[in-house]
Amino acid sequence: MTLMPGELETGLLRSFVTAVRTGSISRAATALGQTQPALSQQLRKLERIVGRPLLHRSPSGVSPTRAGEELLPYAERILSLSAQALSDTRHVLTGHCGVGLLEDLAASHLPQALADLARLHPGATVEVLCLSKAAMREAYDAGRVQLVLNAVPDIPGPPRWTVRRPLVWAVGPGVDITSDPLPVVLFSTPCFWRTLVLQALENAGRRWRVAFESNSLVGVLAAIRAGLGVAALMPANLEPAMVCHDTNTLPALPDIEFGLARHPRTDGDLLVDAVEIALRRMI
Repeated sequence: MTLMPGELETGLLRSFVTAVRTGSISRAATALGQTQPALSQQLRKLERIVGRPLLHRSPSGVSPTRAGEELLPYAERILSLSAQALSDTRHVLTGHCGVGLLEDLAASHLPQALADLARLHPGATVEVLCLSKAAMREAYDAGRVQLVLNAVPDIPGPPRWTVRRPLVWAVGPGVDITSDPLPVVLFSTPCFWRTLVLQALENAGRRWRVAFESNSLVGVLAAIRAGLGVAALMPANLEPAMVCHDTNTLPALPDIEFGLARHPRTDGDLLVDAVEIALRRMI
């Protein structure tokens, strides 16, 4: 089949999504089993088709432009629906699958992928829950939640698989990132990456002060928008106005290891199989 000049190839979209999710051309190339030049060429081709730059490129990695932010949810949905249509059209999925997600993941495009899966299978119900670590363990033990995708230390069982994802700096409007001490917006304790972020600042010799803290992503984003300081976020939750283009003043942030726990009583459940596959593809 010959594609029209303006058509979006799934291979190009996969390269774009992987680059955004990993925050790096080199990491994306490794994940896709390609060379960096080949991946860069694919990304440039997609930008020519779209007619706008999709990525900010810097020595420390890549982040989406405003056009990239607009394309990202469509690209992820196209990839998810394409894969789901190929793998699931021969099965009629029914039943209930509870999915426990970290709020930062639930605020990304993962729930949309699960909604698309449920739309393909009207007899199936997918429920997404964001709970505390203790409440998630209780729901998992009770069988209300069959899958939990979270930081490895916070999942209620041994991980079936793990994946590492980067953190990036988000900077509020008018915030001077050379300030001493640096105003920092943090997730309240317990937060598994709070200590890692503060340690990165300490290791870089940066003094800091807590300008605001919240136990929710909504609160942290509101504080950044209000210009209260800087924060460490997952790239999927970074708004274009928050992108830090100065890659030298703030220290590099660590990757976070996520893992998926699956309830042992769900072996052979086709719906849970399909949901797990969708989660792994999308993250």
